[in-house]
This record gives sequence, C-alpha cells and structure tokens, in this order.
Amino acid sequence: MRLIRGTTHLQPLPDGCVLSIGNFDGVHLGHQAVIEKLAEQGRRLDLPVLLMVFEPQPLEFFLQDNAPSRLTRLREKIIHLARLPVDGVLIMRFDQQFADCDPERFIEEVLVDALRVKYLVVGDDFHFGKARRGNFALLREHGRRHGFQVEDTLSYQVAGQRVSSTMIRDALGAGNLARAEQLLGRPYSVCGRVVHGEKRGRQLGFPTANIQMQRKNTPIEGVFAVTMTGVDERVFAGVANVGVRPTVGNAARVLLETHLFDFDREIYDHYVEVHFREKIRSEQRFRSVDELKAQIARDVARARTILADFID
Repeated sequence: MRLIRGTTHLQPLPDGCVLSIGNFDGVHLGHQAVIEKLAEQGRRLDLPVLLMVFEPQPLEFFLQDNAPSRLTRLREKIIHLARLPVDGVLIMRFDQQFADCDPERFIEEVLVDALRVKYLVVGDDFHFGKARRGNFALLREHGRRHGFQVEDTLSYQVAGQRVSSTMIRDALGAGNLARAEQLLGRPYSVCGRVVHGEKRGRQLGFPTANIQMQRKNTPIEGVFAVTMTGVDERVFAGVANVGVRPTVGNAARVLLETHLFDFDREIYDHYVEVHFREKIRSEQRFRSVDELKAQIARDVARARTILADFID
C-alpha cells in the first residue's frame, strides 16, 4: 500500500482509480465494509483502490482542542488500512486554503484531472469546499458530466445500530470495551514507541513501558487489563494506566504506562501495540504513595485474573 502526501506526489493514473473519501477514524467495521465494496469495483474495473484522508481531520482544524478525540492517529490508521484491500492512501493537508477551495474546483482539479476517478464512494451527508457547498448531489451532477459513478457508503449496522466512530468513542468513554470491540471488529488498541520515562513505576515496584501517545486527547482513561504485541512474536499480558498520574504529580499530557507481568527486558525504541481488554477502574488520586502501591497490587491481581488465557 502506497502513502501519497498530496496530489503533487501522485504518480500518473492513466486509467483512473476507484476512490473513497473520509476520515476513516478507527477503521471500524463500517469502514471495512466500504473498503470491501470499493475493492470489488476496483477488481471489476481493473483499477487501483485509493482512499483520501485529511490531516488534520477537518473538525480538528476548525475546533482545535475542542475537537472529538481520535480513535486512531494517522500512523495507527495506516497500519489498520494496510491489512485491507487498499492500493494507496492519499493524505491531503487540511488548512485554510483547502477549506476555502470552491467545491467545483476540487472536483475538477483533484477528482477529475489528478485522480481520474471512475467510481467514488462517500457518505450521503458528505460536505466539502468553501462554506460546505459541496455535497453528494453536486458530486453526482459532476459525475454524470465527467463519466464517474458516485455511490453512498450506506449504513453498516451491528445489533440494529449504525456503526460510527462517535458510537465507538462513546463506548470507550463509558468503559465498555466489549462494545467497542464489537463495533471495531478487534480490541481497541494504541500504537507507539517505548520511551524513557521518569522511572516512577520502577520506584513503586511495578516497572512500566511508557508509550508516546502523540495526541492531544484520548477516548479512554483509567486502568486496564491489556495485552501487548510488537516486542517479538509473542503476546504479553499486563496492566496499563492511561492518564496524568494525579498522585505522583500531574503530567502535562496524557501518558500510557504499561506494566507487563513477569517481564524483565529493556524494550526502549520498540514500536508496540497495546490492546485494551477490560477496564478495571478510573484513574484517581490517592492520599499517599503507599496507598497507591496497594491499589496497583490489587489492579495487577485483577488483571491477571482477567487475562488468565493470555498468561502461560
């Protein structure tokens, strides 16, 4: 799967492509269904399958710190998309110039001239361009004129409810990881590189692998039973805290600290994935370090019980 940053880095597409446009945040079951549908058209027309995503996501540009938390950073999104029948991801920078672009110009210069789209899938509530004038109807009008077909993503449902990133975000916020997993088609996870921290976990008797979150906010907080992959071929079990560590001095940003059971290796610089299996409790401030240590011991015992199937 190729990553293409902007149309200036796009290789010629003499026969065109099939395309879907969206955030694809979380790459959930609904997104996967759209991509499978797109791939079917790609095979039928013998054309490459492309996705267009935006960085930052539009709501992040307009709302800044008030934007909804992401389910996946760009790199995490790419990791999940690479497992699907996608030939390329076109990453478009979303800035004021892009927001002010007339929708007709976007269609002509990007969809028609640069991509030569033959089949396009977007949500029927998709809006784009200056003053959000671009919409599904405008795309269909230009599709008839330029010879490309436009279809909507339709709704993918689980247990009678439409799968959406918002629904998954709400489930994670409520600590309902089972529901989030049902909608994602996999356990919710966070990827990142293990970095040096302040060694506070080691001082407490529970050394942790500290993961760079690389995000302004997160849809989860608290203490979780987790598994970790990426160290080697094995799956490791542990307990993780996502938060600001209020007892030992509030961190400036959200941290992901993972204590792996019966593990004594240096894994700095490894790019790992932490899979959240069950929430144990919310983050809280304790009256003393000793009280915190006692609670961590209880959290570890609880996580070991939850993850018994993952522990040899």
